[in-house]
Amino acid sequence: MSRLNRIGLVCTLLLLGACSSTTFVYNRLDFLLPWYLDDYAELNRAQDQYLDELLAPFLAWHRAEELPRYIEIIDQIDASLDQPLTADEVALISAEFESAWFRLEGEALDWLLDLGAKLSEEQVAGFMEELWEQQRKYEDKYLDRSEKEFHEDSYESFLDSMQDYLGRLDREQRALLRDASDGLLRSDRAWLQERAAWLEKLGILMQREPGWQQRVREAIAARSENTSPEYRRIYTHNLALIHATVATLLNSRSDKQDRRLRKALSDLREDLETLIAQGKKATSAAAA
Repeated sequence: MSRLNRIGLVCTLLLLGACSSTTFVYNRLDFLLPWYLDDYAELNRAQDQYLDELLAPFLAWHRAEELPRYIEIIDQIDASLDQPLTADEVALISAEFESAWFRLEGEALDWLLDLGAKLSEEQVAGFMEELWEQQRKYEDKYLDRSEKEFHEDSYESFLDSMQDYLGRLDREQRALLRDASDGLLRSDRAWLQERAAWLEKLGILMQREPGWQQRVREAIAARSENTSPEYRRIYTHNLALIHATVATLLNSRSDKQDRRLRKALSDLREDLETLIAQGKKATSAAAA
């Protein structure tokens, strides 16, 4: 997964508060995660039970250790809104999201590798085939786009994301996003090349020769360093442009947009506090 996609994933997880079902979804991750994983490898009953055993401590860790950190990030964002934002400040918040992803990835990798050791050769083959099928779908979806279509898709995605939290943007704000989207370097081809190279390597690792789990950990840890110079150039340019644009956009928000954004942050903070309290209550009940 690209670093931009990591940030996007963490932001999505953190900002589930855009809807009113944050606690509903989070409290059902023990059901939703196996359901999601089943798209990649159909587990038998014993494997499902083993997955349940692996997930319990992982989800307990996330609720107890990570959710309080998410609240700290929300507070940091809220405080930053009290004065004009700079691109560097947005970059710092972005780095907090990325750090959250790396912690999540590190903890999840342990139980995913444990589960991987329980899969049959047929299940591993099906898992890799599903990943390659996704690769083919991504290539069909993205690579045939014209430059105009790429920039239009980027603009629509940027616009939707910003309006989720600010509400309708005015003409000048939309023009800002349009200019930024037109300035993005096309990343789809480089990303898909990086992804295909990773799948080739993962396929070899998933032959599960002795020591394979440690080699998977090492390969994942080294992925950022092993990306091509071209991909790093595109990534650096696009991320800097996004940070600058977000800062400018937030500095231009109206009073109405400010209220909407702060309410979204407040609602999410409240949901996270509820989830933390529920976890403490469940822990106390289990210890009694």
